Amino acid sequence: MCQVFVSADPQLWAHRARSIRLHGVATSIRLENLFWQVLEDIATRDGYTVPQLCTKLYDELLVERGTVDNFSSFLRVCCTRYLALQLSGNIPQDMGIPIRSLGAPLGPKPATLAH
Repeated sequence: MCQVFVSADPQLWAHRARSIRLHGVATSIRLENLFWQVLEDIATRDGYTVPQLCTKLYDELLVERGTVDNFSSFLRVCCTRYLALQLSGNIPQDMGIPIRSLGAPLGPKPATLAH
């Protein structure tokens, strides 16, 4: 089983920081390359740049939760959820269909992890 995972290109889990402006404030976001690739796919699909997508997600999270505690982790979850929703068929594989056109919610809310 592990060979499926350990045979992945090491560049995918190498991380890099990108400087992104959120409403004029420069912030550094550090993610693994695989997550940057998924964010690029999501952004392109909806006609955004990655910084524009990050700003939109940040703003929506702030409105929904009132605070943004760990934005990098939130972005990782967004990427993972995007891929899971594509696999389940809730987000079409067709990259020409913007996510914003699909409406929300997409599928059932995931269960909260127990500690």
